[in-house]
Amino acid sequence: MKLHVTVDCSTVDWSIVSRTLQRVGMAYYEPDVHRKAFENSHTSVFVYDGGQLVGFGRAISDDAYQAAVYDMAVAPEYQRQGIGSAIMKHILQRLPHCNVILYAAVGKEQFYERMGLRRMKTGMALFKKADEMRKRDFTD
Repeated sequence: MKLHVTVDCSTVDWSIVSRTLQRVGMAYYEPDVHRKAFENSHTSVFVYDGGQLVGFGRAISDDAYQAAVYDMAVAPEYQRQGIGSAIMKHILQRLPHCNVILYAAVGKEQFYERMGLRRMKTGMALFKKADEMRKRDFTD
């Protein structure tokens, strides 16, 4: 395995981003929607094994004191090999002065706790894809 980490969005195959999110059970959109989201983010991180995209994540931020991590995903066959940790560490290093929030996929909370994040007691959201989010235990 020869891993390469980059923040460059210009060569990403956005259909792989969409398919990977779908494969791991996260919300996904058409490839061009993901392109727009990652390109407009404060920080975008991509991990390749050779030329194959195997993981990614992004953060939006005011670059003053608040940030949120989205679309953190690693292809199932590459999970539990430190790739997700590398992505999160890279994102957090770019936001040392910010509070950071994220929505953890059900069952992945301990991974984020090992990265220093803590569970919140309250939270509110307005989901545009409410039916999709109910399937993922985000709403009642």
